[in-house]
Amino acid sequence: MKPIKMPKEHREAALDHIQEFFELERGESIGRLAADSLLEFFLKELGPAVYNQALSDCRMLTAQRMQGLEEDIYALEWKEDRK
Repeated sequence: MKPIKMPKEHREAALDHIQEFFELERGESIGRLAADSLLEFFLKELGPAVYNQALSDCRMLTAQRMQGLEEDIYALEWKEDRK
């Protein structure tokens, strides 16, 4: 799997949130480099699992939509009147 790349503005916001979390929840200050290392670690470790779950959700949604589409197509069939 390719490394997860984030747009710069999203990455910067994530780094801000990491630094805020450490300050508020742990009473620790961490620098930008430490926050970036932590973000990279979690992207590498959790990214594949989150990505695979998203694909699984997509497959389920697609299957549901295809089933509905198939039902709609069957509903369009001409029914023969047998007398």
